[in-house]
Amino acid sequence: MILPIVAYGSPILRKVCKDITPDYPELKTLIDNMWETMYSSNGVGLAAPQINKEIRLFVIDSEQIFKNLEEDGEDTTYPDKPGVKEVFINAHIVELKGKEWSYNEGCLSIPKIREDIFRAEEVVLEYVDENFKPHTKTFSGITARVILHEYDHIEGKLFIDYLKPLKRTLLKRKLDDITKGKISVDYRMVFPK
Repeated sequence: MILPIVAYGSPILRKVCKDITPDYPELKTLIDNMWETMYSSNGVGLAAPQINKEIRLFVIDSEQIFKNLEEDGEDTTYPDKPGVKEVFINAHIVELKGKEWSYNEGCLSIPKIREDIFRAEEVVLEYVDENFKPHTKTFSGITARVILHEYDHIEGKLFIDYLKPLKRTLLKRKLDDITKGKISVDYRMVFPK
């Protein structure tokens, strides 16, 4: 089932999410719905707060980025090619490594706004998968970036928080329009009341 995406300005996007246990109600269905919602919105990642759930869960498919780059004839020489498709539950960062690099990011909860954001080259992450099998893995390149973007969501942080104050001020009207629902997108959204 395709779920509506929570829009910028909704309080849940600013909450630090809670770990869950294997008995979380209908977890498999929720994960399936998140994949379906992400793909129908043309996203490469989706975090639980974006579908109004205050839990430490996100899904990513960085393989989609490499497919799009190849189709557009752009550079695909990243260390993490061909990408990763994975479910992350109860994720916690162990370490950020490497120098920060810039890449143009967007967010399904903040449509039609894209900005260059600096993030670490690598992230070491502890998490469990959809079967609650524990993992500690190092991710790099674009995959690390997507993970860090989605990880920020479960920490109550948004990519626009990395912008300088002047840039945020210049985006204020667009952000206000998103909060008020004055935006047209080709996926379902739910706006703050």
